[in-house]
Amino acid sequence: MAQWDKKYEAYLKKEAAASGKELADQISTDAAFRRDRLNNTLRHTLSIDDSVDWNVLKDKSKFERERYPKQPKEQRVTLTAPPPLKVSFFQALFGQRGKLQAQYDAEIANYTHEVERVKSANAKAQADWVAARDLWNADQDEKARIFAEAQDAENAKVDALKSAWQNGLPEAVEEHASIVLEASDHDEAIPKKWEIQYNSETKLLVVEYMLPAPEDLPTTKSVRYVASTGELKETSISERDRKALFDNLCYQICLRTLHELLEADSPDNIENIAFNGWADTIDRATGQQVSATVLSVMTSKSDFLQINLGQVDPKACFKSLKGVSAASLVGLTPIAPVIELEKTDKRFIEARTSQVAADGTTNLAAMDWEEFEHLVRELFEKEFASRGGEVKVTRSSSDGGVDAIAFDPDPITGGKIVIQAKRYTRTVGVGAVRDLFGTTMNEGASKGILVTTADYGPDAYKFASDKPITLMTGSHLLHLLEKHGVNAKIDIKAARAEMGLGS
Repeated sequence: MAQWDKKYEAYLKKEAAASGKELADQISTDAAFRRDRLNNTLRHTLSIDDSVDWNVLKDKSKFERERYPKQPKEQRVTLTAPPPLKVSFFQALFGQRGKLQAQYDAEIANYTHEVERVKSANAKAQADWVAARDLWNADQDEKARIFAEAQDAENAKVDALKSAWQNGLPEAVEEHASIVLEASDHDEAIPKKWEIQYNSETKLLVVEYMLPAPEDLPTTKSVRYVASTGELKETSISERDRKALFDNLCYQICLRTLHELLEADSPDNIENIAFNGWADTIDRATGQQVSATVLSVMTSKSDFLQINLGQVDPKACFKSLKGVSAASLVGLTPIAPVIELEKTDKRFIEARTSQVAADGTTNLAAMDWEEFEHLVRELFEKEFASRGGEVKVTRSSSDGGVDAIAFDPDPITGGKIVIQAKRYTRTVGVGAVRDLFGTTMNEGASKGILVTTADYGPDAYKFASDKPITLMTGSHLLHLLEKHGVNAKIDIKAARAEMGLGS
């Protein structure tokens, strides 16, 4: 037994050594593979068509109908019919025929009754099952209709985005650029975080792209298994190689991003493109974490497409494009970008105080529509003020666009909120609600609020019922105004008469 124990112990050590060596070899191989992948970040994208496949963005799934439970089995009569009546000679002789006949007739009647009862139960069960099945199928049909309607609406957004992108609309060009970058197959060390801004007048696309932190890159050179201790011992690449890996990767990310965006720009919306690479770092003066731009470049599409990216040295190519960066990027030394994103929304204009009579005689339904928009902005500014919110009014257009945007800091119910004001004297139809929903989605807002002096039709309420939309009627508006100390009235009939619209 002692000999067998020694042999088994030796076997376990041998197995552990083999497993440890295998694990060490695997870690070394994985580390080398990841470094090779990072060093080929630019080359990897050159064999890929970066154009957006719009059909892939569409939902092609089918609605899966649930099947109704099987039809119930019929009840079966377990009774047997009474045998024919037989009266013996002596029973007849002693006058028992009548009694026996009555008993037999009762048995037949009971049997017939039971058969009819089962038939009736089967018929009722069948009728109930058919009715329930029909209701079930009707419900499935309705769910299929809703599914198809929602799917068509989502797919229509893809078509609308494609059309808007082909026509060079700024928001669509920016969204398309984000789709291209999101589809880019980067190593996990590279964070997928960016901001994009497009100017349709100058056809300039500016990209601010987050670069990886130096410590996030794989620095393992090799791992070996130490049999005597059972430990894995790691050897790291040199400090020089670590810096070279980071610098080379950042320049490749820059060139790759420019290449992907320009290759996907088939309508030629982009004539010039700028890339600002930034990273999170610690300000040595304050000890606080800050975001610093460490490399920046701007080039024209025509110049960039002439470069043979498969043969270039990334840093030399970046410098030939008049790119700006520190001598070494690994220190994350901040530099002044060639061009920065415009952080302010040009649609926002200076807010002004609306004129509402203190005596409550102001008829909101007859207000100037621009004045009404400012009143609504002022109202929501007061509503959100208690939780630190902000409301900005946009440039007046009277075209059904965004009238105001609220920024609610509440972490649960807050976010960006689109507000539209409709000074109407007629019932608001579903079209206005659909427009608000589309605008809410395009703005990336968490909610949309439609405010009117009138009311909404049934279709409008039905459309908004399952969407992040709040419909405020004239009475809701008056109530909210009163809550914030503003007295006014809504007289639709008087407003229509004043506007010469009739009753």
